[in-house]
Amino acid sequence: MSPKSVRLMTAAALATSVFGASACVPLKGHQGYVIDSDLVNSVQAGTDNRQSVLAVLGKPTFTSEFNQGDWYYISRDVRNFAYNNPHVHDQVTLRISFDSRGVVSAVRRSGAEQVASISPSGKTTPTLGKKRSFFDELFGNIGTVGAIGGGQGGNNNTGGGRDTP
Repeated sequence: MSPKSVRLMTAAALATSVFGASACVPLKGHQGYVIDSDLVNSVQAGTDNRQSVLAVLGKPTFTSEFNQGDWYYISRDVRNFAYNNPHVHDQVTLRISFDSRGVVSAVRRSGAEQVASISPSGKTTPTLGKKRSFFDELFGNIGTVGAIGGGQGGNNNTGGGRDTP
């Protein structure tokens, strides 16, 4: 072997090992609210109200329709390898409850135990009605174009009068 081919093979092996090793590194991501512990700890039940919580923590991730409109701040860290679906590594859900006057009544935290794991069954969604094949879907509208009640053409419904030739 010539020295040039040895260098090319060495470079190819090095590139393969570098790219191969980088595929094993987990990709980290963050979703949602960025929690600052000092700001969260400054919100006190009985003293703060909706306006002060909004000024300190900002707009909530979402609000409840019930229970006096509780506010939720959700922070989630996810990890995944290469092209796999991300999975939850850590999650903090901050729930702030208000009384009828709009004053904070409770501040609760929960973690990743609240994350639901859903595994769908089967590759199709069961539906009611007629089962249609691929060709039914592809050619099912042939003949309906221009028919009464479907497609274009047919009646001239522009003013309530009779069709004129």
